[in-house]
Amino acid sequence: MPTTQTKTPRRKISLRSVLQWVAIGVAALWLLAALTLVVAKWIDPPTTAVHMERRVQAWIHGRPYHARYVFVPLRQISPDLQHAVIAAEDARFYQHHGFDWQAMEIAAESDMDGKRLRGGSTITQQLVKNLFFGTGRSFLRKGAEFTLVPVAELVLGKQRILELYLNVIEWGPGVYGAEAASRADYGVSARSIGRDQAARMAAVLPDPRRRRPARMDHYSAIILERMQQMGW
Repeated sequence: MPTTQTKTPRRKISLRSVLQWVAIGVAALWLLAALTLVVAKWIDPPTTAVHMERRVQAWIHGRPYHARYVFVPLRQISPDLQHAVIAAEDARFYQHHGFDWQAMEIAAESDMDGKRLRGGSTITQQLVKNLFFGTGRSFLRKGAEFTLVPVAELVLGKQRILELYLNVIEWGPGVYGAEAASRADYGVSARSIGRDQAARMAAVLPDPRRRRPARMDHYSAIILERMQQMGW
């Protein structure tokens, strides 16, 4: 008698199961990011998404890349530089809880008028973006950022957020953090930066790979005026 072979039924992968696994993966990544923020309360980050992105870009284009990144405590960064960055990037830093809806509205109106000087993102939002998402823009990234910002505000506190931000942000090609930028631009440590120098350094932050402090006469004057209005 001919033998009949029993065929093993193929397991069908449903769209629902795929979506479940995607959701689990997204949740796991979000949890990892949240835990990283908790750890960042005490441990200085060795690198960020922006740092890695710039290194990969240089490798793809065959360009030499040398990163300058020195993490220093907030007390070793000039108060003038701290105040200039807050005045330039997030004037209501100490008043909001991660999002400045008023600044977002002003930025949107400025976009329509074509007179935008800076975006509506807060220092906390920019820190989260730098740490985890790089410079890319997408609705998915914005959504993840929106959920991580309150975590950063809760676990880090304002002073640690400011310390991390000033130390990890891009200040020029391959230059990350206030200490490296101060030495690259003025040949001094971050604690020795004066008021005018601080305003010029803060003025490059919206476009750090193209702007240079020496050419920031107009915008640095606006930042100095804001500092004075804020009592600094």
